[in-house]
Amino acid sequence: MNTLITGASSGIGEALALACAKRGDTLFLCGRNEERLEAVAKKCRAFDVPTYATVVDVTSEEEVRGWMQACDDLAPIERVFSNAGIGTGSETAENVRKTFKTNVNGNLNVVLTAIELFRKRGAGQILLTASIAGYGPLKSCPAYSATKSCVKTWGLSLRGMLAPEGIKVSVICPGFVRSRITDQNTCPMPFFMEADKAANIILKRADKNVGLIAFPWQMRFATWWLSTLPFRLNEFINSLLPKKVSTR
Repeated sequence: MNTLITGASSGIGEALALACAKRGDTLFLCGRNEERLEAVAKKCRAFDVPTYATVVDVTSEEEVRGWMQACDDLAPIERVFSNAGIGTGSETAENVRKTFKTNVNGNLNVVLTAIELFRKRGAGQILLTASIAGYGPLKSCPAYSATKSCVKTWGLSLRGMLAPEGIKVSVICPGFVRSRITDQNTCPMPFFMEADKAANIILKRADKNVGLIAFPWQMRFATWWLSTLPFRLNEFINSLLPKKVSTR
């Protein structure tokens, strides 16, 4: 399979790249840090699979479109993981704007380009990385929670719209998984999971075209339940949650 992964230089993106390499996929990887990205690409090439690594700013529509078209010209893309994303850190105006720009606009640029490419041949699979935090609202990370909620809702809506065209869409909502984001967390992280385990769960469910890939089930249930409560009760429970102290 010809697989494209954004945000492949660390965390879930890196783990997905390695898991796909073990399967023999041709890989197109992008990330923000050239050194880390090339290190991941080197690990993937050890499995003797074609691996192309490019530094791309996903917030740039022009860069994303040019890169994805070039990848598709080399080998028609069959699966896209729109995985690039950042955590808010402290909720400063600058960080909030950066989080929306990356987590929302970055996904828009990747997914809309993928749709254009897949419509030409009436096939393809798109997987957007949201988060369990997208079930929010969560007082500890307002911008992150909001952006992931947007990605989750948009992706699941696209799934229904694009299915008749032969394009599969799934949304990934992981809980706490080892990454550069969780490395900065100071709050409790229940049911913490290593990235390689998360990647295996994602790929198994992606192969089955599961629409909402949310895990672990305990976190999915807890956040879903919180989101169904009357707002005043939701607000009260939120007030009891520990405050996240940013290290950035």
